[in-house]
Amino acid sequence: MPLPVSVNRRTLLTLLGGSIAAPLAAPRVVSAQEGWPARPVRYVNGFPAGGATDSLSRILCQKMSELSGQSFVVENRAGAGGVLGADAVAKAPPDGYTVGLGGIASNVLAIGSYAKLPYDPVRDFTFISGMWQLPNILVAKKELFSSDLKELLAAFKKEPRKYTYASAGFGTTLHLSGEMMNSMAGVDVLHIPYRGAGPALTDLLGGRVDMLFDNLPGSLPSVRSGLIKPVAVTSATRIPELPDVPAMAELLPGYAMTSWTAMIGPANMPADLVSQINALTAKALADPQVKARYGDLGASTWPTSPSEIATFRDSEQARLLPVMKAAGIKPE
Repeated sequence: MPLPVSVNRRTLLTLLGGSIAAPLAAPRVVSAQEGWPARPVRYVNGFPAGGATDSLSRILCQKMSELSGQSFVVENRAGAGGVLGADAVAKAPPDGYTVGLGGIASNVLAIGSYAKLPYDPVRDFTFISGMWQLPNILVAKKELFSSDLKELLAAFKKEPRKYTYASAGFGTTLHLSGEMMNSMAGVDVLHIPYRGAGPALTDLLGGRVDMLFDNLPGSLPSVRSGLIKPVAVTSATRIPELPDVPAMAELLPGYAMTSWTAMIGPANMPADLVSQINALTAKALADPQVKARYGDLGASTWPTSPSEIATFRDSEQARLLPVMKAAGIKPE
């Protein structure tokens, strides 16, 4: 049986020393007039192969390859909750040939989790476009007495710390989904953090925890097969994939916790180059096949302008860092 463990952020940070690239010669910056992309583009994903971020990244990169005639090669640089991958992007030349996955994990939550990061989450990046938004879902073991959110919240309030919820790790959006529920509902459900969503789901299926906050793609197959019970989604409204499952906000007005990602590049990318990458990203995300494949995974495409995604990141930092502090998450 996988053992629930807290993420040791101090240990993870020791990995960062090996991830910092050797100093590079001053790069020759490419302008839009040179016809980007003229060669393959490296796309760095700071999470493991096979997960939701990997699947969604590969769908997008495949379409961008088709549209541009150049390969967008996904490189999985997993570790420290996306920090290792983001660090690789930050230290690349700003020539448009290294971009990657940024967003809520590496550019917001990392601020509240790490006392020292190898990059500045704002100044060391160019924010190019939003890519997708992905709700989380609260699911329960089949043996739990109810899957009705109202009944569950009443039971949680009556018997504090009797019930448990699992997550993929301390300081993740999944952990924060539970802490926001605790805070807004005035309940105390005990958090059991795991090293990843897979072990957490295994223990839920085995009845060793009562509930799990998970990214939607991770639990959706088990929900559809009836192995676990859906309770609520963390988006502001119900989702098309599970129209009968309520949004948490229906009982807790203002509740919203959505995983979101951004296409990022190194700082100091030329504006005309950023415009080109933004336009290609938007065109790929507008493709009906991409939209359909994202929908199958419970995600929605989310193209934005560079200024919109940068402003959104700022607003998420202001909203979520107090939630992290209230949950007892201290930078280490």
